[in-house]
Amino acid sequence: MRLRNKVYACLLTFAIFSGTISVASAIELDESTRTLPLDSSGTTVVFTPEQVKRGKRLFNSTCAVCHAGGITKTNPNVGLDPESLSLASPPRDNIGSLIDYIKDPTTYDGMESIAEVHPSIKSADIFPKMRTLSDDDLLSIAGHILLQPKIAAEKWGGGKIYY
Repeated sequence: MRLRNKVYACLLTFAIFSGTISVASAIELDESTRTLPLDSSGTTVVFTPEQVKRGKRLFNSTCAVCHAGGITKTNPNVGLDPESLSLASPPRDNIGSLIDYIKDPTTYDGMESIAEVHPSIKSADIFPKMRTLSDDDLLSIAGHILLQPKIAAEKWGGGKIYY
């Protein structure tokens, strides 16, 4: 019985310590990590730690139902990883293009609107979570999507082998 209690105490201590470390590192991202592409011309923007936290919170509450870990549950072939985003048409590998997509989503080839089946600002009447999102919220969500590959590396959009 005493051994079991010691094991539980060790596990609890490890869990608390691990959580503390990950929270601290998430808040203390350096400026180069928080620098993200704003548009296709190469202009960049540096996100504040507050925008990073806000983007994570908004993504988790609005998008993670289908895109947890950067995957797409409805189409596992297309994720939110940098390669998939850059190969889309038009490319969705910068803040501006991701915001455009969140406002009015299209198929991967860009040929058809999918606003009726994908949550978006355009279809906010069908998807209530989208009704209250401001442009600042969309900026934070897009930033979260582009920041994750810098933090989680291949895990972001990596699929079942990681999550």
